[in-house]
Amino acid sequence: MSQRIVIDPVTRIEGHAKISVFLDDSGQVSGAEFHVVEFRGFEKFCEGRSYTEMPGITPRICGICPVSHLLASAKAGDAIMAVSIPPAADKLRRLMNLGQIVQSHALSFFHLSAPDFLLGWESPPATRNVFGLIQSNAGLARAGIRLRQFGQEIIEVLGGKKIHPAWAVPGGVRSALTPEGRDKIRAWLPEAFATTRTALDLFKQVLLTHEKEKELFGNFPSLFMGLVAADGGWEHHGGKLRFTDSSGSIIADQIDPKDYLSVIGEAAEESSYLKSPYYKPLGTAAGIYRVGPLARLNLCTHFGVPQADAELKLFKALGHGAVTSSFLYHYARLVEILASVELIERALDDADLSSTDLRADAGINCLHGVGASEAPRGTLFHDYKVDRNGLLQKVNLIVATGQNNLAMNRTVAQIARHFLQGTEITEPMLNRIEHGIRCYDPCLSCSTHALGRMALHVRVLGPGGHVLNEARRD
Repeated sequence: MSQRIVIDPVTRIEGHAKISVFLDDSGQVSGAEFHVVEFRGFEKFCEGRSYTEMPGITPRICGICPVSHLLASAKAGDAIMAVSIPPAADKLRRLMNLGQIVQSHALSFFHLSAPDFLLGWESPPATRNVFGLIQSNAGLARAGIRLRQFGQEIIEVLGGKKIHPAWAVPGGVRSALTPEGRDKIRAWLPEAFATTRTALDLFKQVLLTHEKEKELFGNFPSLFMGLVAADGGWEHHGGKLRFTDSSGSIIADQIDPKDYLSVIGEAAEESSYLKSPYYKPLGTAAGIYRVGPLARLNLCTHFGVPQADAELKLFKALGHGAVTSSFLYHYARLVEILASVELIERALDDADLSSTDLRADAGINCLHGVGASEAPRGTLFHDYKVDRNGLLQKVNLIVATGQNNLAMNRTVAQIARHFLQGTEITEPMLNRIEHGIRCYDPCLSCSTHALGRMALHVRVLGPGGHVLNEARRD
């Protein structure tokens, strides 16, 4: 008698989704599915617009990672114009992307995930959130909020707004870094370094008491994909694609992002609006891969800045080949924050950031352009096809959350196999299953859904569809 457990919606993620856990005839977990249940359709309704409008339109996909779409869209526009943007424009885009990584990772770690492992899996959901964290450790919660603010300040200093800045354009950027902006960013650096070190020390202590979570929360062999520099260094807004396997061996390398369709296939699931990309040469089953901070740290050999390089060595020591536990996404985010702050500090001494040579000027030179950049959650592709007037004929967006979809399904199934006892629905079990999804920090607005109310409805269904057990969160 097969059964199905539904968690609807999943809480403390960006957006609205549900989880189904399937039981076989013997009552054992046979699989799981992560469903994105609402549709937006940005790809379709952008058809007919000018490619020059896209850096203004696509950031509206999401209020948490608008910069990621802004930059990937501008890069697609660069390709349609067939230009190399001025060096100053590239450096300024990179600075904004570092600010985006800091603000998004800080939100994920301090606001969305830390309440689970700091307040306890058994604590009630009414207090297991950022407000409960404020009551438990006001200093840590405030520091996390301010670390996110630091990243947002960089975005605002460059783009004029913290959210949806109309700043990057095909061919470059609109404005440089002012002396006042440079001083403002520099003044934040000591606090940003201190908070990041505190969070790293804290999570290392968490790992000592959460061995079970490290072993069970998405710990399985898979491929990893992301951008790397030519020398194998960490890359976030350039470079080429690299795939490695769970042993750490490189299976494909230095693939131009414009050729992404040669290595990435997209499967569609009837139960979700979320795509399921896979490594095409191996097919959907064997081609499961992960993107984002865990993948980027597995792929790269170095950051090129001392503190982050030291942390990278400690991180890599946690795996045999690649680090395969998705619970360590949290650690990887903190290492990336540290690297970003170091790189921001280094960038502030570059005179090019104040240059007035910020844009390349050209018309339509290519009818197809691909822009790829590392969003906080993973590699983001914007693929545009235009006519001779620059009007979009076809748009394809591949976002990080979709690329982690197959891995999230496997993560939920792995956690449920260990913590689900019969058909009993317990709060700690539900939270652990949800946390398996939070490890990936999914951004469902980017995955074509619209925001929904964050309640929770769980049902255990028998083979005939009748309800065996039910629980609700209001």
